[in-house]
Amino acid sequence: MDGKEKFALVMEELKKHISGKQETLELLFLALVANGHALLEGVPGVAKTTMTKALADTIQADFKRIQGTVDLSPEDILGYTYRDADNEIKFKKGPIFTNILLIDELNRAQPKVMSSFLEALEERQVSVGSELLQLPSPFIAYATQNPLRIEGTEALPKVLSDRFIMRIEVGYPSIEEEQGMLRIKQGESQEVKKILTIGDIVQMQQEARQVTVPDNVIEYITKIVVATRTDMHVIMGASPRADIAFMQTAKARAYINNRKEVIMDDIRFLARPVLSHRIAVRTTGGIGVGGIIDGILASTQ
Repeated sequence: MDGKEKFALVMEELKKHISGKQETLELLFLALVANGHALLEGVPGVAKTTMTKALADTIQADFKRIQGTVDLSPEDILGYTYRDADNEIKFKKGPIFTNILLIDELNRAQPKVMSSFLEALEERQVSVGSELLQLPSPFIAYATQNPLRIEGTEALPKVLSDRFIMRIEVGYPSIEEEQGMLRIKQGESQEVKKILTIGDIVQMQQEARQVTVPDNVIEYITKIVVATRTDMHVIMGASPRADIAFMQTAKARAYINNRKEVIMDDIRFLARPVLSHRIAVRTTGGIGVGGIIDGILASTQ
């Protein structure tokens, strides 16, 4: 099967368990193929965790989940050292040593916990004393966060949020999606069927990297990213890491659509997820981050 067929099979299975939200599910899958981490933001109860876990369940891979709470410590994530019965120092690996990690409500955790993810997300390794322990391959982290101003939440530091290849906004369902959800819940509960293996994911990641990005698309990407640094509403624009995120996710999107080249429509589709968490804005009179990104797209050729 090619990448398009594998993607279609996964989406078909997810439709049995998730009502609507096809674009969100596609973005989650793109992060997987692009070998990047994804951040989902939305109010409680809009199926952020459900969608992420359902996608993870379609893959024969090691999966672990961490709940972000105020008393969560770095040791709860990374692991800890201890002395065994023979008085030898051993290391107990934490849940971060997995293929797919779901971090629920990351922005309820304390800043020291958020910072403990930095090395793992960027380098895919954990420092234990003088040793560097590699995380399993592949290692993909999905994190959910509630919007700010909900009790107990803290803003993610930009140095952390920038490590996520995309930020996916999850809104309330449409009335049709909400009705579909009730019909799914009313039916018999079924386990999510395993569709792909770890080998499939690694192969898809390798094949996606072979997709080419034409010069005109490279120019388009850089113009968009640079425009975030000069927009009058923006305090801090996107770093060059945004260019790389565009390239990786656009290659993944072209791949699952059975194309050998990235096109500009890929970049336009990915602009909000790739940029929205990487820029800081002034008071915009109701325009919002999404509006600023849309304006940049409209004025960039």
